[in-house]
Amino acid sequence: MFKYFISLFALFVMVEGFSQTQKIDTLNTKSDSIVYKSPFGIRIGIDISKPIKAAVDGSYSGLEFVGDYRVSKRMFIAAEIGFEEETNQEDYTNSTAKGTYIRAGFNFNAYENWLDMNNEIFLGMRYGLSFFEQTLNSYTPNVNTTYFPANPIIPVNETANVNAHWTEFMVGFKVETLKNFFISASVSYKVLITVKEPDNFKTLYSPGFNRIFESGTGFGFNYTLSYLIPFTKK
Repeated sequence: MFKYFISLFALFVMVEGFSQTQKIDTLNTKSDSIVYKSPFGIRIGIDISKPIKAAVDGSYSGLEFVGDYRVSKRMFIAAEIGFEEETNQEDYTNSTAKGTYIRAGFNFNAYENWLDMNNEIFLGMRYGLSFFEQTLNSYTPNVNTTYFPANPIIPVNETANVNAHWTEFMVGFKVETLKNFFISASVSYKVLITVKEPDNFKTLYSPGFNRIFESGTGFGFNYTLSYLIPFTKK
């Protein structure tokens, strides 16, 4: 009888152990099968670096709105539209560029999020187009000497309607600080494709492109606040 009881107890322990193993495997399987879906929708925002620059620099004013739409897990269609006015003082000229611009392209998210996080480290590309007025405010003839100093000359109606086209490459990050609310920063390297020059002086600045260097390149910086309007989750 005692041997029969021992055998029955051993069988119970084996069955219970097998049952626990099955439960653990089932729980692990269920845990592994959990899928965290990411929100898809339109994200809109504003670049706050431009109002800050305008408050610090009296020769500048500008405003830019940003937006993107998620088309896949890592790919976003993105665009920026804005207005800028900036006065530039050079060695012999003082000029003002004022106009609107649009940049359109895509961002690729290279960051692998954990669980339900929705952050980005992105690489992007844009095509940019601006339409603006380039005004020559004054110029100084390059004949300045000690005995015959050159005085600034103020021309009349020296304004030209010009445009610029360029491409730019971006790298930046987006962090979801609150639900659907993002803070983002990025830097861009711009390559000028073409710019329509005024007849009597060179275009030194283009809205959306910033300062145009002799090499036909430029740089940009954005610091944005944006909000995601989710349509669905995938």
